[in-house]
Amino acid sequence: MLDEKDGILIAALRRNARESLVGLARKVGLSRSATQERMRRLERDGIIKGYTVDLASKGDPAVRAIIAVVFQPGYRCKQIVPTLTALPEVVACYSLAGSIDLMVNVSCESNAALSRIRDVVASVQGVATATTHIVLATEWSRI
Repeated sequence: MLDEKDGILIAALRRNARESLVGLARKVGLSRSATQERMRRLERDGIIKGYTVDLASKGDPAVRAIIAVVFQPGYRCKQIVPTLTALPEVVACYSLAGSIDLMVNVSCESNAALSRIRDVVASVQGVATATTHIVLATEWSRI
C-alpha cells in the first residue's frame, strides 16, 4: 500500500529520475536515509521497476498515429507482433481485450510514411482490419 509520501517520491522520480537523494528527501519531507529506504522498499516490492533515460531528439515526429488492428479468427499477437517490431516507426504495440485486438503506436516523419506503415500493418498475415487514427495533440502524458 502506497502512502502520500510514496506518491510524492514517485511523482518526483517521474519528473527527473536522476534527482539527487537530498533533493528527493526535501520534496518528500523526510531525511535522506528515510527517503533512500523508501526507494529501496519501492524497488524491492516491484513498484519501481527501473529508471530510464529520456533522450533529446530533433523534435516531435511530424506524424503520430495509432492503428487499431483486428485479427482474423484464430490469429494471436504472437503471430502478428514480430512483423511489426521490425518497423522502426512502430514505437509500441498494446494487446487489448474487446473488439480491437491490438493498438499499434506509430511515430513517423510524414503522411506518406504513415501510409506505407499502415499498408504494411494491413498486409500482415492474420490482420483482418487496420484502422488508422492520427494523433492531433498529446493533452497529457506521463511518458
